[in-house]
Amino acid sequence: MKIAYVIYPDFTALDLIGPYEVISLWPDVELHWVATTTSPVSSDHGLTVLPTTTPAQLPDPDVVVIPGSSKPLGPLDDQALLDWVRQVAPTATWLASACTGSGVYGAAGVLAGRRATTHWAFRENLKAMGVDVVANRVVFDGKFVTGAGVSAGIDMALALTARVHGDELAKAIQLGIEYDPEPIFDSGSPDKAAASTLRLSMRMLMGDTPLRTMGQSSRRLVGDRLRRLRRA
Repeated sequence: MKIAYVIYPDFTALDLIGPYEVISLWPDVELHWVATTTSPVSSDHGLTVLPTTTPAQLPDPDVVVIPGSSKPLGPLDDQALLDWVRQVAPTATWLASACTGSGVYGAAGVLAGRRATTHWAFRENLKAMGVDVVANRVVFDGKFVTGAGVSAGIDMALALTARVHGDELAKAIQLGIEYDPEPIFDSGSPDKAAASTLRLSMRMLMGDTPLRTMGQSSRRLVGDRLRRLRRA
């Protein structure tokens, strides 16, 4: 089974590595790190990954895993990546994502009309792409499986493991990676976090230029809605 882990500039490391630690333990897998460049690709906080495969070299993955990013608009304009997603979506068995990675499927147009989840701060953007966005931690819709923000990629991968190989292997992998979370604080979602925590988190997500980041996000959101109207 060919597993394609997609990497692009400023991907979030745990979005990628969490699912990788789970899915790479499946039996008889062939692993590929897919990027539209052959140069090393750095995450949003500097972790560097060396691609092994370009999209042209892998036209037939069985499973695609797309991570999100703290700069989620970047990959949405990578036409080579979006074209590859459109190409492989009909034949892939599973199309998976963590965090804002679902936005890549949305931008490629293959997630329209389907249920999906994403990071809480990106929900409106994904909705603007015609996706039925829900707040669940893991969502299955046909061959698509999406995980919410960052750490939910592990849950997504374990849920997918159970679908593909059964509960026993999924539980064995969970035990092997000792995934037994006991959060120090009960503030892991905007519904639980205090208002002050939510404000601080938003400032952290917006980075050093919050107004520019908000402007870019708003323009993208409006543009996606206009494109949907034109297609309709």
